[in-house]
Amino acid sequence: MRIDIVTLFPEICRAPLNESMMKRAQEKGIVELRIYNLRDWTTDKHHVVDDAPFGGGQGMVMKPQPIFAAVEDLGRQPPNTQRPTLNVQGSQIENRKSKVILMSPAGRRFDQQLARELSQEPHLIIVCGHYEGVDHRVIEHLIDLEISIGDYVLTNGAITAVVLVDAVVRLLPGVLGHEQSATDDSFATQLLEAPQYTRPAEFRGWKVPEVLLSGNHAEIAKWRKEQAIKRTRENRPDLLR
Repeated sequence: MRIDIVTLFPEICRAPLNESMMKRAQEKGIVELRIYNLRDWTTDKHHVVDDAPFGGGQGMVMKPQPIFAAVEDLGRQPPNTQRPTLNVQGSQIENRKSKVILMSPAGRRFDQQLARELSQEPHLIIVCGHYEGVDHRVIEHLIDLEISIGDYVLTNGAITAVVLVDAVVRLLPGVLGHEQSATDDSFATQLLEAPQYTRPAEFRGWKVPEVLLSGNHAEIAKWRKEQAIKRTRENRPDLLR
């Protein structure tokens, strides 16, 4: 899988995506991750990426030209375009299937199901929003999917892109130490994960539930299912509905 992130703040993405499982996934060749600065696709000497909104209003809006240029170079042409798609080295890319995502608070809410869907894609191009948003022609003619990680607003989309990439990459075969780990995660079955315990069996007078020490795998599975439902009912009753 290949993932390209286009942002005004590449360093926000580089540090967390070069640690732990994300680093190992890249070293194993499971995912090819590239992070780009949107300003590299500007055409003026000051590398301007934003301008005041037509019709007035507060803040600035991201200009369409750099975003279109970046996405076209990274492997995806907008509809009704005749010239060949080029990568950053200038070589032609033929028949690349790329999904272009815009990180935006106005997008579809990100969840585990969407993460699974995206993990099946061969190539993701993630555009990180900023300021008051992007010129809507980008959304109308270039973007396949707008995604939000929650009902709140962050400073910029680079932070949300890191969340999306982490959630998607860990679902790729070979990334986790145990393939069952992703299956057992919270939200994988519309339930939160059951409580987990480790050594010591007693800490400050608090004991691990006896069933987990019993060796009876059927009873352990039953207990975990019950606890998952209980935890979901307490913390996320909306999932049970």
